[in-house]
Amino acid sequence: MRILAAMSGGVDSAVAAARAAEAGHDVTGIHLALSRNPQSYRTGARGCCTIEDSNDARRAADIIGIPFYVWDLSDRFHEDVVEDFMDEYAAGRTPNPCLRCNEKIKFAAVLDRALALGFDAVATGHYAQLRTGPDGLVEMHRATDMGKDQSYVLGVLTQDQLAHSLFPLGDTTKDVVRREAADRGLLVADKPDSHDICFVADGDTTGWLKEKLGDRNPNAGGDIVDASSGEVLARHDGTVGFTIGQRRGLRLGTPAADGKPRFVLDIEPVSGTVSVGPREGLRIDRVSGIKPRWCGTVPSLLDGPDVTVQLRAHGREHRAVVRVGVEHDVDVVEIELLDPAEGIAPGQAAVIYEGTRVVGSATISATARSVALDGAPS
Repeated sequence: MRILAAMSGGVDSAVAAARAAEAGHDVTGIHLALSRNPQSYRTGARGCCTIEDSNDARRAADIIGIPFYVWDLSDRFHEDVVEDFMDEYAAGRTPNPCLRCNEKIKFAAVLDRALALGFDAVATGHYAQLRTGPDGLVEMHRATDMGKDQSYVLGVLTQDQLAHSLFPLGDTTKDVVRREAADRGLLVADKPDSHDICFVADGDTTGWLKEKLGDRNPNAGGDIVDASSGEVLARHDGTVGFTIGQRRGLRLGTPAADGKPRFVLDIEPVSGTVSVGPREGLRIDRVSGIKPRWCGTVPSLLDGPDVTVQLRAHGREHRAVVRVGVEHDVDVVEIELLDPAEGIAPGQAAVIYEGTRVVGSATISATARSVALDGAPS
């Protein structure tokens, strides 16, 4: 097969490309130039979007012995990932830019171009496994190394995209990958993993958002209120500095009457109101989702013993009952959590599993609890 290997400049994508070539495929490496100004993205050994990363990817391709090109997708990345990130925060939601990048860039823009150029599939260094199911469809499963499993951020992939994807590292561990890279003479063998958000140069997401949003920020300030009493506890200079479940940095001054820490329970971007309360207020057992994307057949009801939902990139699995339907001509997903969760924010992704198999995902639009803090139905 003709394989296009996406090479970020890190160790995982380099070994994935090497494995694909060693398997006998006709492999071409590409690096995605995602920044309009590469110097503005994270520098140092971050393994993602810098000039240094591009050079690392090129050197790895030379050692593997495959052709290498750089594709400039910076405008598409800015529109589909960076602008989306800012819009979501301005609306009081908490997006996952890595998941959006996989959906819009790596497995849409890149795959579409690859197929148009005659490639059969795109290979990446993601930790996930692909199998052919009994119905002949391609299934995506969690990686063997659960500590590195990245199926959550791949939960937006459709059947057609999975059918043209390769994940050569899904059945191995990170330690094995690093040893293999060293044995192959790849200079990125000891390169640190990438962390945080690649386009936030100094890691200060709040500061970056305030600077970039500027006049687009509909609420430059607002009240921090007690969720139970409605008492105004403090003022803030923008809701982009908060996320559901946040405890630190609230600067309330006056401690709670019960002496317990307070957490962000709700963000109202129009009025600029941030509601805080006890940790118990974060506990939810109902999740509503929109914009579902299915890895295979669209389900209507999932209620088996192996059905779980993951609500954060590195979060735990929650046993769940999932119902899929249509309301007002909009596809919706309603999730009942049999294992309640805490601190889940609209804008995050709910990825649905059946055992290790990824069924699909939805963007969280709302959360709720079936029983209020006082024990009455909510």
